[in-house]
Amino acid sequence: MPQDTPDLFGHSPTQGDLFAGESHEARQTPIDPDVIRRRLHAMLAAVRATQKGSPWSPETTRLNRLIFPQMANWLPESERDQLRFEFETELKRLNLAA
Repeated sequence: MPQDTPDLFGHSPTQGDLFAGESHEARQTPIDPDVIRRRLHAMLAAVRATQKGSPWSPETTRLNRLIFPQMANWLPESERDQLRFEFETELKRLNLAA
């Protein structure tokens, strides 16, 4: 709602937009590929170390299956594809692949 537009009861907001003078880009945190890489390798190590089932709860397993490929998008193409392949291979080994 624009700052000067009253609500349904005719009251105008007293506080302005906290980030009114900033562009959207100024608020974004830069992505560090090394941080992404470490997180992906940690997830991959967890599934590799597991002999049966999942190293995570069912909810976390579903979440990790979703976010792993998305996080890998921040890496160079060849590394991204290799990590995705290895993660999917481990999920299949554990019968966790979709």
